[in-house]
Amino acid sequence: MNKLELVQALKDSNGLSKPEAEKIVNLFFNEMANALAKGDRVEIRGFCSFFVKEYRPYTGRNPKTGERVKIKPKKLPFFKVGKELKERVDW
Repeated sequence: MNKLELVQALKDSNGLSKPEAEKIVNLFFNEMANALAKGDRVEIRGFCSFFVKEYRPYTGRNPKTGERVKIKPKKLPFFKVGKELKERVDW
């Protein structure tokens, strides 16, 4: 399912217009992204949680030249599946 299909499902199941459903979906994802950008954790009980993981700087290697390269510290979002979703998928 992609974002457009999610908008369509919300529209069909709740009698909303397409712009209204799209606004709701965009608001949901924007607020999640804003929370993660601030370093907050987003948790949807039984479904999943999103959090930001921080990586320290390290020395890597360029695969073409073999040259050592310094990798800057970075932050990446991570997804962790909830227990109920895990059970539902692994039936």
